[in-house]
Amino acid sequence: MQHYAGETISGPVRVVDGDTLALGSRRLRLIGIDAPELRQSCSRNTADYPCGQEAATHLRDLVKDQLECRTEGSDRYRRALVRCRSGGIDINMAMVLSGHAVAYGDYQMAEAEARAKGAGLWAGQFVRPADWRAEQGEGETWYFIDLVIEQAGILWLALKG
Repeated sequence: MQHYAGETISGPVRVVDGDTLALGSRRLRLIGIDAPELRQSCSRNTADYPCGQEAATHLRDLVKDQLECRTEGSDRYRRALVRCRSGGIDINMAMVLSGHAVAYGDYQMAEAEARAKGAGLWAGQFVRPADWRAEQGEGETWYFIDLVIEQAGILWLALKG
């Protein structure tokens, strides 16, 4: 598989959800993976759990002080599509290997490994994130709701400080 890398992006990032980062006002979407949405629940051992929040937490744990990403274009929401490394770890692949994201056009071998191990999402039942978004209504609506909530939080922090 050949990847075409564009610009290198590095610096302190903020985790938005399990497959999206923010560097300042710029949104970075981890390419080749799809993580559960923040509001998405899954089940394990007959109990529901917030798998979307768990995915975001796992991504936060993976993202260290030094994050370097390479762009490979942008998506329809104008987020830069990126592959990122932190501390020598391929973040995109690590999310799939841990079972906190599914393969989405890439990383199928990592998904097969996570599935075989019963890691993360594969330890229970879940709806693939793309299907969950479709069930909830248009993904674009959720994207804009997340953006409004995030901007309101930034404004609140600015006013508080």
